[in-house]
Amino acid sequence: MELNKSTKILPIIDKYQKVYDDLYNLSSKVKRFKNPIVRKTIGKKATLEMTAEILEISMETLISTIRSAIEGSPEQGQEKNRKEMLKKLLLDMHKGVDIEILKAQFKAAVGDISSFEIGQLEQQLIDEGFLDPKEITKLSDLHVELFRDALDVKAEYETIPGHPVHTFLQENLEIANLIRKIRSAPSSEKLDLFRNLGEIDIHYTRKENQLFPILEKNGISGPPQVMWAVHDEIRPLLKTNKDEEIDIALQKIEDMIYKEEHILFPMTLESFSESDWVIVREGEEEIGFIFGIRPGEEWKPVTAADVHKIVPSQIVGGEETHNLDIGNLTREQINIMLKTLPIDLTFVNEKDEVAYYSDTEDRIFPRSRGIIGRKVQKCHPPSSVNVVEDILQKFKSGEESVAEFWIQAGEVFIMIRYFAMHDSEGKYVGTLEVSQELSKLRSLKGERRLVEWGK
Repeated sequence: MELNKSTKILPIIDKYQKVYDDLYNLSSKVKRFKNPIVRKTIGKKATLEMTAEILEISMETLISTIRSAIEGSPEQGQEKNRKEMLKKLLLDMHKGVDIEILKAQFKAAVGDISSFEIGQLEQQLIDEGFLDPKEITKLSDLHVELFRDALDVKAEYETIPGHPVHTFLQENLEIANLIRKIRSAPSSEKLDLFRNLGEIDIHYTRKENQLFPILEKNGISGPPQVMWAVHDEIRPLLKTNKDEEIDIALQKIEDMIYKEEHILFPMTLESFSESDWVIVREGEEEIGFIFGIRPGEEWKPVTAADVHKIVPSQIVGGEETHNLDIGNLTREQINIMLKTLPIDLTFVNEKDEVAYYSDTEDRIFPRSRGIIGRKVQKCHPPSSVNVVEDILQKFKSGEESVAEFWIQAGEVFIMIRYFAMHDSEGKYVGTLEVSQELSKLRSLKGERRLVEWGK
């Protein structure tokens, strides 16, 4: 079992009596989690981080106590056998065993599984070399089909207006309604209605930038890779004019709604802390929403302490300046200057982690705060990761120092340049991505030697 600050406490003490008993020996305050009112309210969201605060013990003590108790409990042997059975079912399915036979075996031997367990299983198969990440996209559909009956039962969960999952669900309702209209529309109206689905790209981009990084931080990278790959299959289909491709797109979008609501969202609700959800909520505004939907105001994080942990206050003197190679600038001046430049900047540090991006008003490529600290390889579609790795390897070795790409999308011409960054001693410190929309500059002719406002 994965134990970290975001792990929920109630499922653990409900499943392992020894965990509850050992924690009670450390602090009698653990009995609060047996209170029916607490269990229906704050208890459902209580993470190990919150539990450590309530019990007034360190995270290290809490996790080591839980781990020792689980290892010494009779339920642990049963859990190990259960996981081995689930693993065998998936491997047999990959070998071609009839899925109806496997469904019957699952129902008889296991009968129950959560979306988080499916994600962990897929991740385990990848880590152990049983599953090629390149194959997981097509196999994940089979995984869903195998466990569909159990997932349908577990699909019910409550969300509050303003919570990111609630907003995603509201968007899914609109997407599903639009799909029904498209399918029932006369042929002459079908394409125009279908074009409205283009907004889905924003919905998918929010998932990629806000949910996937936190799942990866929690050790689940397989399912996000699968979903991103399917997003990239859907995106070009949204531009098609062919009826048969429209039908394919609609089916893929409906399948994605099912995977979101039965796997992704339950997985995030189970594994994200309240602090994580605050980060997601803050970053959503930078990417936007679809079909005019706006988050409500009802949802509030469980504790104010969680919010303060996310963005610790920084005491910076109002006139404090930073000595640069040439001149001195305040923190505010540096920030405004970077945001004013007519280019998009993204800095990746020497550990391949996104450390900064310029929050310009009209960014070419969407970014949100959820990517800060994320491995840059995870910020790109799986199909282009090899290109990213090649650039980084050549920059680190000193073989290359600049990489350039340009894209012509209709009338828009985008220049993308990557620069290797080294300190004064030649040590690699990171990579700077610079993107700029150059259509207007490329169209200039003649000269303009005096300013002409508004032109």
